[in-house]
Amino acid sequence: MRYAISEPEAADILSHAFLKMFRSIQSFDSSKGNFHGWLKKIIINEALDIIKQRSRFSSLELEVVEEPYVNNTIIEKTDAAAILQLLRQLPPATHAVFVLYAIDGFPHKEIAKQLNISEGTSKWHLSEARKILQQKITTLKV
Repeated sequence: MRYAISEPEAADILSHAFLKMFRSIQSFDSSKGNFHGWLKKIIINEALDIIKQRSRFSSLELEVVEEPYVNNTIIEKTDAAAILQLLRQLPPATHAVFVLYAIDGFPHKEIAKQLNISEGTSKWHLSEARKILQQKITTLKV
């Protein structure tokens, strides 16, 4: 759900990922990692494929990425469903970068490689996501 814009899209991502998993189960090598990590990578890659189909990534870059201030007390009072709904309102590329970086913990170098964008573009999308989310969160009625 973190990558999808709707529940039907999330169901599509999951079903395609499971199909890929079943087709390539013989390639799983437990000596290279655990099953959970292998399956998570398949699901994330499928989600990114859907996002790439949905939008085109632009090559925007910034020299200096400004870190916007977010009031944590507002976030603490906001439930997870509301935050997830705000994430879904982000532009697709910005949404993908934010989830990969802030939630799944991927570094910008890996995000850039996965999405075929530069590290600077990845940083720009993260900064843009933070600005948009900051504006939306501060307007929430708590």
